[in-house]
Amino acid sequence: MKFRISAILLFIFILFLVGKADSEENLPTYNLSVLFKKEKDAGWQDRKKILIDYQSYVVASEGVLLKDFNKVTDLASTAVGQGKGTMLFHMLKNLIGENTFYSALRKLVDEKKFEKTSWADVEKAFEEVSGKDLGWFFSQWLERTDIPSFEVKDLKVVVLKGVQTIFFEILQEGQPYKLDLPVRIVAEKGEINDILHIEKESQAFNIAVKERPLRIVFDENYDLMRKLTEEEYPPVIERLQGDRKRIIVFPEEDKEKYSELITVFEKEGFEAKEEKELKDEDIQTHSLLVLGFESPILKRLFAQVNKPKPGFSLMVKQNPLNPEKVIAYAYSDSKEEIISAARRIFNYGNFSSIRFLGGENTEKETEETKRGITFSLYESVHGVNPKKTIKLTEIINGIIDKSIIYVGERHTNYEDHKVQLELIMELWKRGRKFAIGMEMFQWPFQKAIDDYLSGVISEREFLKASEYFKRWKYDYNLYREIIEYAKAKKIPVVALNLREEIVKKVAEGGIDALTQVEKKEIPQDMNMADNDYRERLMSAFRLHERTSIKNFGNFYQSQILWDETMAHSIAQFMVDKPDYQMVVLAGQQHIMFSSGIPKRTYRLNRKDYTTLINGAADDFNMEIGDFVLFPDFIALPTSPKLGILLKKEEGRLRIEDFQPGSGALKAGLKKDDILISVDDWKVESIEDVRIALFDKKQGETVKVKVSRKQFLFGEKVLELQVTL
Repeated sequence: MKFRISAILLFIFILFLVGKADSEENLPTYNLSVLFKKEKDAGWQDRKKILIDYQSYVVASEGVLLKDFNKVTDLASTAVGQGKGTMLFHMLKNLIGENTFYSALRKLVDEKKFEKTSWADVEKAFEEVSGKDLGWFFSQWLERTDIPSFEVKDLKVVVLKGVQTIFFEILQEGQPYKLDLPVRIVAEKGEINDILHIEKESQAFNIAVKERPLRIVFDENYDLMRKLTEEEYPPVIERLQGDRKRIIVFPEEDKEKYSELITVFEKEGFEAKEEKELKDEDIQTHSLLVLGFESPILKRLFAQVNKPKPGFSLMVKQNPLNPEKVIAYAYSDSKEEIISAARRIFNYGNFSSIRFLGGENTEKETEETKRGITFSLYESVHGVNPKKTIKLTEIINGIIDKSIIYVGERHTNYEDHKVQLELIMELWKRGRKFAIGMEMFQWPFQKAIDDYLSGVISEREFLKASEYFKRWKYDYNLYREIIEYAKAKKIPVVALNLREEIVKKVAEGGIDALTQVEKKEIPQDMNMADNDYRERLMSAFRLHERTSIKNFGNFYQSQILWDETMAHSIAQFMVDKPDYQMVVLAGQQHIMFSSGIPKRTYRLNRKDYTTLINGAADDFNMEIGDFVLFPDFIALPTSPKLGILLKKEEGRLRIEDFQPGSGALKAGLKKDDILISVDDWKVESIEDVRIALFDKKQGETVKVKVSRKQFLFGEKVLELQVTL
């Protein structure tokens, strides 16, 4: 691309020297005045804004090469020509030095004054003055539509030959760039600034430090043209505007009120959809502008949003189901306010929230994000003095008045359930009026629990009616004492959990996989915007990578759905029984850091609570719970087994094989026998066998009835005595 020198001077010097237009409401323009600002001044903010603009508007596959940039035609070309152009000269200045940079500019002006000038002329001038081969530099920044994207991996501090040394690896995504990456290390005394020379897809580095390193920051002054990390990239209006997949969602009853806004956004390329038309897949794959602050979509993602102030307001948040997307919502109490603001929204692209009143902008704010790619290198080690530990009875003294007491468990650890039982017994002895909320039971089976506690059905009938062994699967002896104590003392037990079928459907196919009837079973308000919890669930998701669960967004929703259902079950019980406390028994992952159930319940009812976590020694953290308990191991009195392998065929259970030392084999049972009953308990499923045996002891004898094929004479029913 050829320029007359006056044109390239305009490109270089006008962009360098001329500030932004007086009005914030012109199309976004950028300047290279950052070249004249000191590194720790506002220059980094200007450059970060350039990167935000570029990432918001430019798609690499559709991008224009910088060498072909001629004029501004849209926001994407602005981000390339002016934004990337700005960064090219900034990086060039850092590469060859400030004095050399300006000497080369003067040479270029002197030699090409009022002549057609190309990027090759620019390259030549800078090479001659610097004495360096810069072909690689201009080539990668002028002739590629992508920008560098890298991550820091395997970061650790190791004492090597008595010296603390930071080890890490830089991975570049795609074809590698040749880069000088600034890094700053903050130590206990002073800091270290360094430049890392990167040119490979993967490069390992180590940096020795004299003092203990506390923190390391990469490119905190935004000296590189690069992709921002999730932690650096704020949710702003221009991300909504620049996304290639975007939808404006309107409520049918307010379509007329928002008609002007819908028209403006449709002209910008937004697809307009009514709320009821929106699919779960749309939320995961699009950026959305939702009209109205009471939308069921917002309730599902953020639980609740506060009603905006009078006038017209627009807020942008990160999409909890896809951090690369944003969710915005707009609200006004009048059509007139909407009309006066609608066509001015995109003039405020670098803000996360804006408000207009009477056509005037009264508020604007950008959500604060991290500066640079930052990692902590040192966390203080916390210790616990075993001689100053608190006994459970003392803990109970301090928490007895809490509305909700959460006790996190490791499901298969019998000692954890003994702790739960001790707490329950102590509360009852002290005359507290409380219920026991249990994750182990799903709420459609509450009647089975109530019928058993009131004596309407037997224990076996309760286990069958509640589908315990089918849905929870863990040995019932883990919970039997708790249930029996509740029955004896007339303590209500509340089923907290959602139907397993719904959780599984959502994990595999998202909310869209549910039927309309099933959708009515799930909470309508859910908070999915907890990034710390999301990160912990991401670690759990990796354990499911070889299962049918392939989409993290779906998995994340299923876990939130699980937690929210239990929180809603707790809150509803306490609405129905306001004079009751509740002891909640659930897996520790649902209770740790209060993220799973406790904070969600608090959002719903604002009742005070406390959290007790059993056995968190492996991942102990000072914030993990209000109290951490370390019960001694207790062996579970397990239920004996028949020692047979069963297969269900046409509604009947056929013996497929025997386990080593099987008592059933010794008693005379054979392969292909059809199991009919165990101790007169009719067997229709494998769960029925577990119900028949759960309260038996090793060495007991049970009566097993089977049907066996007879040669030429059909089937014969046999009754055999099996020693367990």
